[in-house]
Amino acid sequence: MTEESSKKKIKKAPIILGIVLAIGAVIGLKEYLYYSHVETTDDAQVMSNIDPVVARISDYVTDINFKDNEHVTKGQVLVKLDDKDLALKAQQAEADLLSAQANVGVAKANVATAESSLATAKGEIDATQITLWKTNQDLERYQNLIKDGSVTQEQFDNVKAAQQSANAQVDISKNKYAADEKQYEVAQANLSSVQASVSIKQSALDYAKLQLSYATITAPASGIASKRSVQLGQLVQIGSSLLAIVEDSVWIEANFKETQMYNIKTGQTAEVQVDALDGKDIEGTITSFSGGTGAVFSLLPPDNAAGNFVKVVQRVPVRISLDNKSEAYKSLRPGLSVEVTVKVN
Repeated sequence: MTEESSKKKIKKAPIILGIVLAIGAVIGLKEYLYYSHVETTDDAQVMSNIDPVVARISDYVTDINFKDNEHVTKGQVLVKLDDKDLALKAQQAEADLLSAQANVGVAKANVATAESSLATAKGEIDATQITLWKTNQDLERYQNLIKDGSVTQEQFDNVKAAQQSANAQVDISKNKYAADEKQYEVAQANLSSVQASVSIKQSALDYAKLQLSYATITAPASGIASKRSVQLGQLVQIGSSLLAIVEDSVWIEANFKETQMYNIKTGQTAEVQVDALDGKDIEGTITSFSGGTGAVFSLLPPDNAAGNFVKVVQRVPVRISLDNKSEAYKSLRPGLSVEVTVKVN
């Protein structure tokens, strides 16, 4: 290598270094400007409501109307249990209710009869009191007439006997009215008892029908039926998990550092990059923030007053809604990892 060529290389080195430094400065400035306007995190995943479908009665499985990982709609019949015993119980409860309702009709008729007898007894009291008043008047006149001999003793005795008989009839009619009043009260009490029995029988029928309805298990929401754990002929117990339904609606839960939260607000636009979709972006919007950091809701939350405190940057779960009209939205599944970029300025 000649001396001249060495000198040329020495002259080129600062130029190349300057170009590299300039490119680095441009890239660094570009990155600085970009990250000063956004907040990013890769601690994020796709979330959805996962609804467990459990048995509410204990019985044998007679029919299964879905396949694992098949899309089902809300209200669709998924599983049927043997309902013969429950149907018989519902029929018996319905018969008991009809019998109780018939007893109500009889009790109402008894009340009406007792009420009529009570009214008749009241009329008899009024009639005997009128008769008593008339005989009292007759007796008073005959007492004056017998003094001057205008009437015989026999006539006076007859009038007096009639007055005493009328007085006795008043007492008899009052006693009869009191007895009829008691009968009316008994009839009323019996009617109330029978009506209460109807309410009890109606509740028993409603309960029997409710138990019968539990034999038909339907989808609580629209989504993907997954984690099937039920087979034909299986005896399921109350509370047994049969499957889970992953609802169609999904969202993103992004865990931002507490030092990033100052600039993040609801309504801001977010870009969600999904790893499973080869990094494809989906537009999203920040809708809400968790009521506490992720550590607070853990099984063993940190206790800073324990004496061994070590400061750790906490993360706050942020909920991001997605554009459900996007084609990529349909491919999202709970648990998928994503990267979130929020435009804060």
